[in-house]
Amino acid sequence: MTFVDVGTPPNGFQGGWESVVVRFHGFASLPSARNEEVESPEFTCVGEKWHVMIYKGGDMLSHDGMVGLCLYGTANDSIKFSFHVENAEGSILCHKIAPSHTFTSGETWGFPNFAELSSILKFLVNGSLIVFVHMRKVERSKPLPVPFTPANPFSKLMMNYFMDEESADLVFAVGNEQDTASTVAFYAHRFILKECAPMLALLAGSNVEDATPIPITDIRPNVFCHMLYYAYGGKVAEEDLKENAFDIIDAADKYEVVNLKLETEALFVSSTIITLDNVFELLLYSHDKNCALLKEATIDFIVENGDDILKKVSLKDVPGGLFSDLLTAMTRDKNNGTSNGSSDDLSTMRVNDLRKRLDEKGLCLDGSRETMIALLQENS
Repeated sequence: MTFVDVGTPPNGFQGGWESVVVRFHGFASLPSARNEEVESPEFTCVGEKWHVMIYKGGDMLSHDGMVGLCLYGTANDSIKFSFHVENAEGSILCHKIAPSHTFTSGETWGFPNFAELSSILKFLVNGSLIVFVHMRKVERSKPLPVPFTPANPFSKLMMNYFMDEESADLVFAVGNEQDTASTVAFYAHRFILKECAPMLALLAGSNVEDATPIPITDIRPNVFCHMLYYAYGGKVAEEDLKENAFDIIDAADKYEVVNLKLETEALFVSSTIITLDNVFELLLYSHDKNCALLKEATIDFIVENGDDILKKVSLKDVPGGLFSDLLTAMTRDKNNGTSNGSSDDLSTMRVNDLRKRLDEKGLCLDGSRETMIALLQENS
């Protein structure tokens, strides 16, 4: 049915329903496999273009023996619609109304369990299924303001314990043994370090009554502060990570603050230009500290600049263990691409993708390519 308005409709006037009759002729012979649809020709209703799609054998969400009936189209406005089926006498089999819905491009919306196939077959008119489609546009209501929801306070509460002398049960004396005046005291908690910096907790021993300061002489106080702050859930500024990259990686590697090590390594790789002058130094460092991402970047540089490397850089001291990394990079280069995570070939997969897979499985992300691959294979 089409409505003709005389004059200007008042604000908030919803108008009436528009109706279209869609007839599926020869319904009994339509495809009956599950998820196989028959689509009507395009028609116009409420000023938009539509198709009706019927699944005689049901779609993926339909129950056995049920027919699916859906509306397909695009509309910026919210649409309310319904379907019903009539026989030759005007009796209605079923009338289902869908909630208001805004159709995005190429979206299907409707009823996976519209009616039983056995019932529909009894309502055919000369072998045709007569579907009445009723539609109207729904005026959008004024959106409600987004309610304020406070964040989970756990991180903030944990940060309150950082350097809290009153509640701490450990103290670290960080600095040069020869210059006690420069030593800085850092207060900490066993239960936090046990999970977030296990090697620091191990240094403290098991005697909870021992309040003797634990000496740390191989890390500068400012670097130790960054590491401890991170262990308590803090975010270390990028400038501090860049300025102290090697020192932070060294400390995080030794005391097993793994995520800080990986975050610092990733920032270093993204902000450092590898050249013929520094490639050998970075390669040896990455190998020594199991910085797989940095090692991969240096190996890639070597593969891409092989001729210049052979002419200008001495590789006589390169560890033999790097051969497999070189072979991996050469194989990846030969295949004209890099793994983006879609391939299951762990042997040539990028370090970034290996770490993603380890993280998804709740496994340790630290270690060499070989270590990561072996861990994934053990837990596949």
